[in-house]
Amino acid sequence: MSGDIIQSVDEHLTEAAKSNSEKSNASRLGTDPIGKLLLHYSLPAIIGMTASSLYNVIDRIFIGNGVGPLAISGLALTMPLMILTVAFGAMIGAGASTMVSIRLGQNRYKDATNILGNTVILNLIIGTVVTVIGLIFLDPILVAFGASEATLPYARDFMQIILIANLFNHNFIGLNNVMRASGYPKKAMWSSLLTVIVNLCLAPIFIFIFHWGIRGAATATAIAQLCGFIWVMAHFMNKSSYLHFQRGFFKLKKRIIGDILSIGLAPFLMNVGSSLIAMIVNISLVKYGGKHSDMAIGAYGIVNSVALLFVMIVMGLNMGMQPIAGFNFGARKNDRVRKVYKLTVLAATIVTTFGFAITLLFPTSIVSAFTNNAELIYQSKKALSLAMMMFPIIGFQMVSSNFFQSIGKASTAIFLSLSRQFIFLIPGLLIIPHYFGMDGVWMAIPTSDVLATFTTALCVIRLIRKMRKEEDYFNTRHV
Repeated sequence: MSGDIIQSVDEHLTEAAKSNSEKSNASRLGTDPIGKLLLHYSLPAIIGMTASSLYNVIDRIFIGNGVGPLAISGLALTMPLMILTVAFGAMIGAGASTMVSIRLGQNRYKDATNILGNTVILNLIIGTVVTVIGLIFLDPILVAFGASEATLPYARDFMQIILIANLFNHNFIGLNNVMRASGYPKKAMWSSLLTVIVNLCLAPIFIFIFHWGIRGAATATAIAQLCGFIWVMAHFMNKSSYLHFQRGFFKLKKRIIGDILSIGLAPFLMNVGSSLIAMIVNISLVKYGGKHSDMAIGAYGIVNSVALLFVMIVMGLNMGMQPIAGFNFGARKNDRVRKVYKLTVLAATIVTTFGFAITLLFPTSIVSAFTNNAELIYQSKKALSLAMMMFPIIGFQMVSSNFFQSIGKASTAIFLSLSRQFIFLIPGLLIIPHYFGMDGVWMAIPTSDVLATFTTALCVIRLIRKMRKEEDYFNTRHV
């Protein structure tokens, strides 16, 4: 790296320290009370993620009432492919944001800037490849996911537009995570809210006024993602932002790519697992649902929408925890790392328990909002009661997996991601329905939740004990 660039970075650091603005936002991660920090970082993320999940719910309500029950089934069929496309952007975003948090905690600003540049290039390359491959093989993929002659047109019309939008959605996801990790949680929240507001404004217009059907919903989503992409790019192009684009920092570096991909591999595999699970669920519902299979797939889409509303809140908590845990781990403040983890687990468990109670008490009201089709309502209520059976323990499992990722423990995070989806849920989906039919598809979900939570608890206990031993050793050496 040339001397003038290094000098400009040093000047920037000096200026930032004098102004005590954005840099102080990052440094407070190691000094402010944990509860206050978690609220400060989580609340904007929760608002943004909840708004996104509310959009998914409302969008399906628009589609169910404006297009029809088969359109909901068609949308559910696109779920595996949508999750898979998002997985790549989430991989880069999660890996980059974790590394940025750790590097800022170590006062390595130059490395954090290099990570930012590599994030953009990686997302552009991967996003283009995913879009091209997805468009070429779209129909065979959807058929493999369980599409019938009745639902394939809806799924195809939706995904063609979503795949094109994927070109800029990857960078929106990745850069929004980095924005949050570099000390701008509220701004990251507003970028998420922007996409939701644009989406909710355009979707009813395109569906009910222009009569574009499910393509209208997809077009609204694509435009919203473009607006979010423009927002985050404008932030990092602004030199007043603490972490921003700089000339010469867009060269791919093997070490940085390796760090990003190794840490981001855990959420990537989790998303791949979710995609594979959605595909297996759809295929199983076709196999065991008989003439009810299309409606059963629609029920799966409704159940996912409802569960996602609460899962997104937990993800918002995880996003708030991530920079706090990453920064303090980098600064060797293990007591603060443990405290933010415990507080996040408590909050997440409250959220998922509340979600379980709501679905248990008001299943008919919830499902009827999506459709007035009697068969779809019946199938959705049954699926909701079985699939959400162990939902209260999901909060602990989600937070714990993310916690290992946040402190750079990539191998453990990957294992926990694999354990719930590949080791427990997928075998359950292949075995349990053989004995219980279509009900067995829904029963496999809570069964895997229990097994994965037990496995996660063992890993957490081991990590906490290790951190306490390291802390005692460090304190003894500095007495």
